[in-house]
Amino acid sequence: MLGKLRNMTSIYLFKDDQVLLLFRQGGSVVNEVWTGSAGGHFEDYELNDAKACVLRELEEELGLCESDIENLVLRYITLRNVKGEIRQNYYFFADLKAHTGDTLCSNEGTLQWFPLSEIGVLEMPYTAKYVMRHYTEVGQFTDRLYAGATNENGVSFIELAEY
Repeated sequence: MLGKLRNMTSIYLFKDDQVLLLFRQGGSVVNEVWTGSAGGHFEDYELNDAKACVLRELEEELGLCESDIENLVLRYITLRNVKGEIRQNYYFFADLKAHTGDTLCSNEGTLQWFPLSEIGVLEMPYTAKYVMRHYTEVGQFTDRLYAGATNENGVSFIELAEY
């Protein structure tokens, strides 16, 4: 039986019709692929607060704080069984405020702006690739929260409705 959990967050930042992605370099779990603008592992004190984790990562990696973004929303939660652990990823989306410059830098790798139509061909982590595919085809047109479970054929998404 598996007992190990790895909780992670990621945030995708938008400005106009483009999304900011990070080519992550030197990471212990995710390396040499395009990821969200910022993200990482939960600290012990954040285990019940994914928003706190993503905001901390945003500040640590991009030097941005909550007042630099707007429309912050959790849109996807995925589960993946890999290397003896269950990986839970919380994917947030937000818009950069107008006062935030286009020339951001990260201490985790190289940042680059992309039109959504171009990200489908980029090398991304397994669940991130499927999250962004679903987002470009479905998610960007809704305000729903989706849960995704992985298998060798991809990620199956369902709406995670509150009831």
